[in-house]
Amino acid sequence: MKEAYLEVTYRKGRLLAAYLYLPRGKRRKSVRTRRVDPGLIIDFASNGDPLGIEITAPSQVSASKLNRVLRELGVAPLTPSELSPLRAA
Repeated sequence: MKEAYLEVTYRKGRLLAAYLYLPRGKRRKSVRTRRVDPGLIIDFASNGDPLGIEITAPSQVSASKLNRVLRELGVAPLTPSELSPLRAA
């Protein structure tokens, strides 16, 4: 996968969680996680590359907080349009 993309999960019409898939090679699997903020958990591959970010409490996560984490990981921040599915919920 060459670009990041956001997957949003709903339950009974309400936002439950989201997952931000980060650019990565094929067949990469998460071997460890790290909680960085309330509502954010980073998944890492065996070589330490970030694979994605679990957004377990979307109502508590701001765009600036998520983009700060992305910058710390060396990943380009998301644009407002890329984050719009999360905000629309």
